[in-house]
Amino acid sequence: MSRLRLTLLAFLCLALLPWGAFARAFPAPPQPAAAEAVTDGAVTAILTFERHCKGPALPGSPCGHDHGQPPPAPPPIPPLPARYGAITDEPYPVPAVPEGVVPPRFWRQEVDNPYPDMAEGDLTVDPDDGYLHLALPGGRALRYGVGTGAAAYDWSGTARLQFRRRWPRWKAPDSMIERRPEFAPYSVANGGMDPGPGNPLGARALYLFQNGEDTLYRIHGACEPQYVGKAVSSGCVRMLDQDVIDLHDRVRDGVTVTVLPSVRPARLETVW
Repeated sequence: MSRLRLTLLAFLCLALLPWGAFARAFPAPPQPAAAEAVTDGAVTAILTFERHCKGPALPGSPCGHDHGQPPPAPPPIPPLPARYGAITDEPYPVPAVPEGVVPPRFWRQEVDNPYPDMAEGDLTVDPDDGYLHLALPGGRALRYGVGTGAAAYDWSGTARLQFRRRWPRWKAPDSMIERRPEFAPYSVANGGMDPGPGNPLGARALYLFQNGEDTLYRIHGACEPQYVGKAVSSGCVRMLDQDVIDLHDRVRDGVTVTVLPSVRPARLETVW
């Protein structure tokens, strides 16, 4: 028989052998103990990686995940200045602003005026940043934190501060009563709500007119501290009572009030 035929016959016999018999006939060479240890260690490491490295990636961890650790807590809010304490010489009590609620950037403070074209005494409201600026001499401004709402998002432009009121009555507009019938007892026809605690306008209100007509938009107090800098009310521009009292005493009737247009979508829910 030729060598070619013998080779073909040998391959045919191997192909017909069961795998177990083939393995017994041609065993694999033994692996060194060191190689087995390396292999076992690699498998253990892979299993450990897969078991622990789950969840969202977090830059800086060895496997790019946070292992379920909570994010670091924000720094504590420093103590409030004394100007946000309780006011006891008003017709109605003004409670102190609670600590740890209003971030320092919303505290009343003097800053460089970001609107250099403002005339001294004019007001500019930025609903997105939650600021009201009162223009001061020398390129400076007094900045207040404010809360805004649907009205500040629906309307923007320039108005005139027609007049101011201390502890004003609140009269619910007809459009609000259509949405919230429970406010009907406080309609214009019914004389509105008495001033004092619980009145949505708070300690002071500034009334904005345009072309001699009431815009129905107000700058007023009674903003809950947790909503300063946010857009959560169906009111207009809301301030802490301590701040609106200060603004009321500084500003003058007849100045220009500019409400900047919002570039953000409407946010959050209505409080009242």
